[in-house]
Amino acid sequence: MNKRVLITGASSGIGKECAFVYAEKKYNLVLVARRKENLEIIKKEIEKKHQVTVDIIDLDLSKTDSADRLYKITKEKSLNIDVLINNAGFGINGNFAETDINKIESMLVLNMITLTKLTRLYLNNMIAQNSGNIINISSTAAFQGIPSFSTYAASKAYVLHFSEALEIELKDENVQVTTICPGATESEFAKISNTENLSIFNKAPSSRELAQFIFNSMKNDKGTAIHGFKNAFLILSQRMVPRKTVTKMAGNFMEH
Repeated sequence: MNKRVLITGASSGIGKECAFVYAEKKYNLVLVARRKENLEIIKKEIEKKHQVTVDIIDLDLSKTDSADRLYKITKEKSLNIDVLINNAGFGINGNFAETDINKIESMLVLNMITLTKLTRLYLNNMIAQNSGNIINISSTAAFQGIPSFSTYAASKAYVLHFSEALEIELKDENVQVTTICPGATESEFAKISNTENLSIFNKAPSSRELAQFIFNSMKNDKGTAIHGFKNAFLILSQRMVPRKTVTKMAGNFMEH
């Protein structure tokens, strides 16, 4: 029987490409996002090409009760989840003092609270069945504070630290936690976060490349996986530099 993966933020970009990669590997899918019409198009294409089942759930995961609602829906439909990919998230670019606090709150709920609750809700099922994978999408932004991107970087630092700690907690269970740390990637993220013109997005890897990296990292039981040699090297080299200097340098990247 095919395993089933639940992917949040599945209507475009990285989440959408994860859906296609996992479908190619014969996983059944549960795709979650706000844009139902996008999900329906993806469902139709995948079911036609790959002969797997695709369930779609249109839900705004930036709402505080969304994780409980999603879990309830999957339980009512008897959809057992073998792999959870917490991909949904967005960023906000701009000075903190000038940013809409309600937008910041929605981002923090989505990037941290919903991710944490979904992890908790599906984890017990995985422990009970003695198998499972939880994949949390963090970012290279998690490794330092970033001026003009302060709340986003902080939210991804939470994801990184939470996931790495959980991986150790589960060392005696047959549940693997993988933390993915991409750098700039071709997706809707740049448009939504108003960072399209930054040089870091020049020649950025595609969402498809990252989706394949996510699948490979899971299959290889990776803990923390940084996408791209250059990104991994830069993060390693930061350890030799004072934190304040690293933060200033990160801020400079957000200006070019």
